[in-house]
Amino acid sequence: MTTSVTSLGRNGLHDWLLQRVTAVLLAVYFIFMAGWLVCNGGADYLTWKAFMGSACMQIANTLVFFSIAIHAWAGLWIVTTDYITRMQFGDSATRVRLLIQLVIAGLTLVYALWGLLMIWGGA
Repeated sequence: MTTSVTSLGRNGLHDWLLQRVTAVLLAVYFIFMAGWLVCNGGADYLTWKAFMGSACMQIANTLVFFSIAIHAWAGLWIVTTDYITRMQFGDSATRVRLLIQLVIAGLTLVYALWGLLMIWGGA
């Protein structure tokens, strides 16, 4: 049995719910963006920049970036705890799993910070 020290939620139900909520948020966002692109197919750079620079879209994009990070972390945590076990890796399974989860957490953090920098400026 693996411990849930690196789990995002408090328990499996919480992780499951986080995955579903973030999936719905991402689906709504991408449907909205597809609709906007269809309705504004001839939009130029200035129109796109004004649209993405609005406060509503900056907030929505921030929520989407964090949703992607949460969704990815929860999914990859499940994969690593399900497939990196003693049966495959012997006694070093916990160390290997924690190392992989540490790398994933670091990359997720870099992704989230990079997204915030792109959305809110500084580049």
